[in-house]
Amino acid sequence: MRPHIQPDIQTEHSGAQQRPVVRHRGQAPAMDADRVSEEFPVALVFNGISHAVMMATPCDLEEFAIGFALTEGIVGSVHDIFDIEATMHAASAEVHLTIGQQAFLALKDKRRALAGRTGCGVCGIESLQMLDLTPAPVAQPTPPLALGAVIARAVRELPGHQTLMAATGGVHAAAWCGLDGAIVKVFEDVGRHNALDKLVGYLARQRIDMTRGFVFLSSRASYELARKAARMNIPLLATISAPTSLAIDIAQQAGMMLVSFCRQDGFVEYTGLPSPAGDSTGAATGTTP
Repeated sequence: MRPHIQPDIQTEHSGAQQRPVVRHRGQAPAMDADRVSEEFPVALVFNGISHAVMMATPCDLEEFAIGFALTEGIVGSVHDIFDIEATMHAASAEVHLTIGQQAFLALKDKRRALAGRTGCGVCGIESLQMLDLTPAPVAQPTPPLALGAVIARAVRELPGHQTLMAATGGVHAAAWCGLDGAIVKVFEDVGRHNALDKLVGYLARQRIDMTRGFVFLSSRASYELARKAARMNIPLLATISAPTSLAIDIAQQAGMMLVSFCRQDGFVEYTGLPSPAGDSTGAATGTTP
């Protein structure tokens, strides 16, 4: 794989733009400037055929495309991606990937016309039959010891890595953490799914064993995030906000640990527990700390 960026305009994208605003504080509105997160349509093109257009922050686009291909099951391994080229335009971007013939034929068989909204999960699939709700079991190593201290460390360290969030207040973060809770790498994006795909793409390119750590997200835990993590054999998914019932079900089926409402003084565990009596959904419940 020979990754490279091919810009067609002299424009640098930091993930944030400065825009004029009027601040209303007290009795005196004042002209000012504010930094807002960038949101671009990014077309993902496989072997010359456009597969998806996602709304994303125009940074780390190669990692995003690789992670998307892996977490969506388009390719089974980073070795199935032979070449990648990202092209920036004035208000959009394209990432062209060359993938193996077997993967491309499978993609054409299940191709979906996906025009992604910000942070979109399953919008654009053509039928309910295409919705993949049956994850394979995660090959789970020994979970971290003293999980409370591990989660507390990740929570404590994350703000120091959220540079775009500090600048704009409007992006999500996906962090890769070691088994001790130390944050190794963070990617940010206007979409939480995009941030996770960028992180997975980075881990795959760096040949990092995704069973030897966990993902910490500055968002809620949705179905799609749990499904992507399970597909990559990630044993633990931790989030700042609440999970959905389907995210819990997916994690339970995969044998993946799901913890949410992560704070320095605690968290809520949602998996490995019996379903509440009379709950037809099979979802576990938790209490916000």
